[in-house]
Amino acid sequence: MEYGKIKIRWLGHDSFIISNSKVIMIDPYRLKKRYKTDLLLITHEHFDHLSEDDIKKVIDSNTSIIAPKQCEAELKKIRCKEVIIVKPRDKINVQGVDIEAIAAYNTNKINPATNKPYHPKDDEKVGYVFTLDNVRIYHAGDTDAIEEMKGVKTDIALLPVSGTYVMTPEEAVEAVKMIKPKLIIPMHYGAIVGSKDDAVKFKRLVGEYNVNILDIEP
Repeated sequence: MEYGKIKIRWLGHDSFIISNSKVIMIDPYRLKKRYKTDLLLITHEHFDHLSEDDIKKVIDSNTSIIAPKQCEAELKKIRCKEVIIVKPRDKINVQGVDIEAIAAYNTNKINPATNKPYHPKDDEKVGYVFTLDNVRIYHAGDTDAIEEMKGVKTDIALLPVSGTYVMTPEEAVEAVKMIKPKLIIPMHYGAIVGSKDDAVKFKRLVGEYNVNILDIEP
């Protein structure tokens, strides 16, 4: 889909490629082909977000990788232009793109094996707000509806809706009320947990907000 001059392609799960003056890839996973990428944003270290095989399909010596601390050891094995480590509230400019790291964590999704959240706040996993050609885009990462979203200013919000590890459709509606974006694209379904039905339910519940349910790029 296009939003102004920005092209947004959903590659499944939490993976997007967003492009115009720069090509930005987020959390590549189970990619079907190779892509040329200027900036690669990784939200956290779980296998479906930090996938070394997929990362190798999208980077070269000109690619900058931005990621939180838990990803650092794995990413240092990968040859690229640079690896920049961030934590929530960091603001950086990379290749002319302004990027803000936003907290991403669970408040009520507990792993029964550890009796702890799947995404603990103390881990400092992140989502991102970045500005590409005057359009602000928020990729929430794996998170519940959290207080920090009240400070997010964005045109487009990419929000998880599948439940289990992230927000349910109902919880994603609460996130929208805090963020108030112009456009929402649901994600995090169809690969690990959840289905398109979750996205459809979210669109129905969210009411007057503009929601675009994307097809996966072939």
